[in-house]
Amino acid sequence: MQLLLAGIVVLPLVGALAALLPAPPGLRGKNPDQAVLRHGVTVTGAVLAAAIALAVGFDHARPARMQATTDLSWIPALDIRIHLGVDGISLPLVVLTALLTFLCALYSYFHLPAGPSPKAFVALLLTLEAGTLATFAVLDLMLFFLAFEMVLIPMYFLIARWGGARRQAAAWKFILYTLLGSVVMLLGLLLIGVKSGTFDMVALATDNGPKAQLSHTVQLLAVLAIGIGLAVKSPMWPLHSWLPDAHTAAPTVGSVLLAGVLLKMGTYGFVRIALPITPEGMHTFAPYLAALAAVGIIYGSLACLALVRKGAGGDLKRLIAYSSVGHMGFVLLGIATMTPTGVNGALFANIAHGLITGLLFFLVGALKDRTGSTDLDTLARSAGIRPAASGAAALLPAPSGAALYARAPRFGGLLAFGAVASLGIPGLAGFWGEMLAMFGAFRPAAGLSRPAFLTFMVMAGLGTLLTAAYLLLVVRRVCMGGTVDLAGAAVHGATHSAGTSGDDPAGGTGGASGTSGAAPNGTPAPSPALPDLPDLARYEYAAWSPLAALTVLAGLWPAALLGLTDPAVQQLLGGGK
Repeated sequence: MQLLLAGIVVLPLVGALAALLPAPPGLRGKNPDQAVLRHGVTVTGAVLAAAIALAVGFDHARPARMQATTDLSWIPALDIRIHLGVDGISLPLVVLTALLTFLCALYSYFHLPAGPSPKAFVALLLTLEAGTLATFAVLDLMLFFLAFEMVLIPMYFLIARWGGARRQAAAWKFILYTLLGSVVMLLGLLLIGVKSGTFDMVALATDNGPKAQLSHTVQLLAVLAIGIGLAVKSPMWPLHSWLPDAHTAAPTVGSVLLAGVLLKMGTYGFVRIALPITPEGMHTFAPYLAALAAVGIIYGSLACLALVRKGAGGDLKRLIAYSSVGHMGFVLLGIATMTPTGVNGALFANIAHGLITGLLFFLVGALKDRTGSTDLDTLARSAGIRPAASGAAALLPAPSGAALYARAPRFGGLLAFGAVASLGIPGLAGFWGEMLAMFGAFRPAAGLSRPAFLTFMVMAGLGTLLTAAYLLLVVRRVCMGGTVDLAGAAVHGATHSAGTSGDDPAGGTGGASGTSGAAPNGTPAPSPALPDLPDLARYEYAAWSPLAALTVLAGLWPAALLGLTDPAVQQLLGGGK
């Protein structure tokens, strides 16, 4: 188990280096580009297999204990150690990261985004995976910071070199925001290490350990500094503005990994560092964190409603990015309650958001490839008016820009499933995290203002209603087709009918003129057929069905995840007891 976890962290780095080397003659095949993409699928598949083996070998009877640990001295003068381990909190995030990266590599094998060398793409993807896995596996504050920063460069280049319109500006905004936040976070981590005498996260999490040397003032300063860096990555309102631009410009796999795993690094830091190591400082700032989280829930939903409005020119990728601000608000609200119920809800919502939003970004990217746009007005525009079976006087909307139910029913059904899962319907994964986070806010930790948290809970509940509103509007416009001006259509139909119902000069009727929408024999003319829209391909089934299946499984069997996280959360909040 010890070697397995170390291999999970190191193997993607080795694979990234190997991707840049020339392929051996026997593995080049006819297409060198496909050979390096196969390499990416192979390495990420091996990492996923190792992560599953780690989960199977994990002692589920003691999920609060750190397992598969490695503890080696690295920089003795500063007591910085190569300390790895997983418990019930980090194990699901390790498996989620390995799964999403493998699905991204598999999808890219069949549909590589336009850009420079595939070798660089695969190397960056594997480096990104290594940094993310290390963030969830390391137990030393300095190693955590290094892993936290390791993901920035590969994500920057994925956006800047393989992204869409305005990719350079979005990439710079992403890296500047996160780097500035990380500099402040580093100051907080150094403050804890200097004042306590160690950077070991396990030792610092116990009440009778080095944490006892951290005064209330030190904890306040540390939480403030660390919290800013983590809040940028989470992302928390109002430090979220880099996210919509990054998602809109990023390639499909970049958006999937950014939403599915990179955002989780910030909220994981709150649970792993801020809650157990600086509880007094966290207790002071918890109401402010909850307030900002509640505002973020409402803000994200209102922004999505503005984007989905007809004529607003909203971008579907941008809408899902803003929805992430709202969903991650539930995660931060659960953490701010400082209760086992709320923190468990936050961890569950983390996993649910990774599965559901990862699926949605896959679908939206494929929709852009099929239609050439993610503009909602373009996708839902009316394609004109077609005659009804009763004749020209009764006119109906023609098939719309996307109208996925009619043109690609399986694709439309999967998109509707992702939207319904994202709005938190019972029976799917999105429900449990949001419900537990609000339940934690109903009765927060001792010493926190219950009236304030009840207000935040009501705001979060309102956010769920707004979320349902904009997601159902998305389904209506994209899957069912846009709406047309039925009043205008009726006027047009009445005028058209009046102009053709009388005798024409030739003694015929208007039905023979061909302008009424009816054929000379009186039967209605067929409506113009829109070009075929490809439905789900086999590789898309392979890349997306695991996310849909796990969304259903987590919704129907939440105990599988809560059974892992709850004992670890109880021990974390109990000061190691």
